Amino acid sequence: MKWSAIVGSAVGIGLSAWLLETYGLGRILLLLRDAGWFGIVAVIGFHVVQILFSAAAWRVVAGMTAVRPTLREYMVLRWIREGLNNLLPVAQIGGEFVAARLLHLRGVMLAPAIAGTVADLTLEMVTQIAFTLVGLALLLHSVGGGTIGGYVAGGLAVAAAIAAGFVGAQWLGLALAVENGLLWLGRSGLGRSMRWNGTTRIAGLHDALIDCYRRPRRVALAALWHMVSWLLGGLEVMLALHFLGHDVDFSSGVIIESLGQALKALGFAVPGALGVQEGGYIVICEVFGLSPEVAIALSLIKRFREVVLGVPGLLAWQRMEQRGRAALTAPVTGAMP
Repeated sequence: MKWSAIVGSAVGIGLSAWLLETYGLGRILLLLRDAGWFGIVAVIGFHVVQILFSAAAWRVVAGMTAVRPTLREYMVLRWIREGLNNLLPVAQIGGEFVAARLLHLRGVMLAPAIAGTVADLTLEMVTQIAFTLVGLALLLHSVGGGTIGGYVAGGLAVAAAIAAGFVGAQWLGLALAVENGLLWLGRSGLGRSMRWNGTTRIAGLHDALIDCYRRPRRVALAALWHMVSWLLGGLEVMLALHFLGHDVDFSSGVIIESLGQALKALGFAVPGALGVQEGGYIVICEVFGLSPEVAIALSLIKRFREVVLGVPGLLAWQRMEQRGRAALTAPVTGAMP
């Protein structure tokens, strides 16, 4: 593990411990007990609907590859992708690399697999910014912005600049530079000596990525599905708070979820945004008169959902890796025609 991940983990654990000590672990556990197993399981089950729409967006923007996995297969890969991003110290993007590899193991050419995943990640980033803008607008309309509105607006401007730079770099040839570099490395003496000749499979990455963006209907539909998934997060917040004994309307749920996710994204340097997510919910929930204990309980329900869905996802990843490697290395049997 890198030193940055170690330091980030230490900061997150320390912040989480401080919050639990400050607001009382016993009181928070009582709230979770009142929510009951049925309530927590209901939140977990509801998240599967979000996975469905996120997977549909990914499949749409990836386009018609020679081998096109089904929506069910994309759901499994999205499940694994989320599990990796939520539970491992990979700065919330390592799951995308694994997902592209698993697509390749399932028969999709490597370049289209990477291109479709990058395009999906890009649309997810852009729609999250749009979702945060919706939440910020609702906040300003309902209760006024206050300090939190200024912080989120500032962070949103930075995020928008990063997203614009990321999209612009793709159009200007970032993928082409990566592609050419890997192809050169595979042909070089160093690459041959280290058996990196497999980098030739990356050929066509830039064209495949640009092709994803040249189909406006697919891009629009994928963005719509991602936006639906983000909005469903507002319903998830409503559901969790209902079982915690504090009902809020859909508008409030969207505000809490959108701004909470934005603050979590800003804490990308801390694995799992430990402590950052909890602190963000405390600040946002206070706007609606919800106590810090309720905010932390809400965050813990979400974390429990991440663990319950994520751990089996990690196991499924390992199983798919083993089966994929076995299929690639299996000897070809039967007589040649």
